[in-house]
Amino acid sequence: MRTGQRQNKGMRTRLGCLSHKSDSCSDFTAILPDKPNRALKRLSTEEATRWADSFDVLLSHKYGVAAFRAFLKTEFSEENLEFWLACEEFKKTRSTAKLVSKAHRIFEEFVDVQAPREVNIDFQTREATRKNMEEPSLTCFDQAQGKVHSLMEKDSYPRFLRSKMYLDLLSQSQRRLS
Repeated sequence: MRTGQRQNKGMRTRLGCLSHKSDSCSDFTAILPDKPNRALKRLSTEEATRWADSFDVLLSHKYGVAAFRAFLKTEFSEENLEFWLACEEFKKTRSTAKLVSKAHRIFEEFVDVQAPREVNIDFQTREATRKNMEEPSLTCFDQAQGKVHSLMEKDSYPRFLRSKMYLDLLSQSQRRLS
């Protein structure tokens, strides 16, 4: 796919989100990994409450990731989570041939200057990651992934915990118990 096509696709995706932009729990249910009603029934108040314990607890729960992704979409910053998840998946790569192609794909999608879903990292981190692309390894994105994790943890995560989306989700799960 050419760069112009990727940029157009990214713009269409962002524009499409405008018509769906909302901070309500009903929008969250549309992107749950399972069928929304079944998933919400399985999501306990205790689990949803634990997401507030730490950012890593949220990231370790598939419904937590889905809720956080939905929230980030409302803020047009889901590329941070998508990059972090891509790095986690990348670390599971066992084939050397696949490792190189996956590394370049992640770099071009998220790290390179003017990438379609460019993440917000400092110049030094971007350049260190670029240098790592000369000989990609399972750890080539560690520094950039750490910066993005820290940014989400300090910035997006606290806003998520205060969001109507999260509070509605907690409220909905508590009502099911009553």
